[in-house]
Amino acid sequence: MTTTGAPGATDPAGRPGIPDGRVELPPGTALTDPRFVNDDLLPVPVAQRHWTTYNFAALWVGMAHNIPSWLLASGLIALGMDWKQAVLTIALANVIVLVPMLLTGHAGPKYGIPFPVLARASFGLRGANLPALVRAAVACAWFGIQTWIGGQGVFVLLDKAFGGDWAAAGRIGGQPWTLWLCFVLFWALELAIIHRGMEALRRFENWAAPFVIIGALVLLVWIAVKAGGFGPLLDQPSKLGWGAGFWPVFFPSLMGMIAFWATLSLNIPDFTRFGAGQRAQVRGQTLGLPTTMTLFALLSVLVTSGAQAVYGVAVWDPVALSAKTDNVFGLLFALVTVLVATVSVNIAANVVSPAYDLANLAPKLVNFRRGALLTGVVGVLVMPWKLTSTPELYIFTWLGLVGGLLGTVAGILIADYWLVRRTVLDLEGLYRADGPYWYRAGWNPAAVLAFVAGGILAVGGSHSEPGKGPFPADGLLPFLRPLADYGWAVGLVTSLLIHTALMKGRVARGDRPATG
Repeated sequence: MTTTGAPGATDPAGRPGIPDGRVELPPGTALTDPRFVNDDLLPVPVAQRHWTTYNFAALWVGMAHNIPSWLLASGLIALGMDWKQAVLTIALANVIVLVPMLLTGHAGPKYGIPFPVLARASFGLRGANLPALVRAAVACAWFGIQTWIGGQGVFVLLDKAFGGDWAAAGRIGGQPWTLWLCFVLFWALELAIIHRGMEALRRFENWAAPFVIIGALVLLVWIAVKAGGFGPLLDQPSKLGWGAGFWPVFFPSLMGMIAFWATLSLNIPDFTRFGAGQRAQVRGQTLGLPTTMTLFALLSVLVTSGAQAVYGVAVWDPVALSAKTDNVFGLLFALVTVLVATVSVNIAANVVSPAYDLANLAPKLVNFRRGALLTGVVGVLVMPWKLTSTPELYIFTWLGLVGGLLGTVAGILIADYWLVRRTVLDLEGLYRADGPYWYRAGWNPAAVLAFVAGGILAVGGSHSEPGKGPFPADGLLPFLRPLADYGWAVGLVTSLLIHTALMKGRVARGDRPATG
């Protein structure tokens, strides 16, 4: 027996469980294998799963309201879309990515397990390190980049407050030493918050979410008052139209927008494991993600429109726009808003996941807090100031490559949990080498094959314009180049179909995968 609960209640396998279907380990269960167990990886007891709909919605509001999110609509308009096409693309992308988010998030409230432990069911106890490390590497890079962007925002606003003296400071490595100081202080602030654990994060997100919304609305009101209305941007026609010129831009843009949150579609169980039930995570995420991202994109367009009317140029960067005010209080308010917004998204989206992923790699040596510290160190070592210096190399290449690989992992997780196991897991078996998820020396060949096949199809056609990226102009594998613009969808569908077929084949041969 692996679960406990109210008398007469059963889980989907017919075992004693919690009336609402949640599962937990019985009191006194001893899981002691240091290769796969530590306190941070164990299931959260039902009594400690108390995140509500508001907590999840606030989490998404806090993550969505950040500088890169603000700039998404500007990137699409730069490609020739009008504001309606840009907002539509972003809205559709977030509705699409919400589906795998809810599907993978289901295991969190039900079993109280984080993403790397859920991955053990499909990849094997050792094989789970493969998707975990892919996700951790992506998150570490994003952490460094968001921290650099946040540090730059603080630097720009403080430079304005001090009359330009900060930008005139002596240079180290080609940058003012004051910029490096902002970066380091910003980095330390993030790690100080996450060091206090997930409950501290929940409390931070609860007040950060409404504060960031207020900050964005204040910026809107300020620019609207100065503009006397919103300038000509809303009236500008699309350069692409709605015909043959639109679709070749729309589909790769859609995949890029999906890739923006594809990381969270994998590790969302890291948060939903604290959920009070499925209703809380479903309602919270549905209310929080697509609505927030769509409204934030619209808000960025409106503010930029006002900036064009006031300054004669579209100022897409909210930090650069805020720096145009000479009001000291306004500068301080903008500074705090940038701090809160960037810290909110970076901690939630890019520290929690790799902390668990690195703990899964070596549970005996790495706990959640040590994993978070390692994430912070790696985030600096990737030198984000260089990654962000070439947008063609980073933004387009990065999102396409990352989206394809993460879509592949998502397809395997969804196929295994929903189509093969029908959401029924052996909870104890996820932590035991003698359990049903050991497969072959801790690896599931079916998942590995699905990952390799899906990954090749998703990113094999990756290509770059001459001199603007690391890939050949014809693609790594030229015959796959037409698939490159649809990497996330190709990876997800391919791996889902292959993993399901291989695992169902095992069932047909009588080698039934564990279901409890």
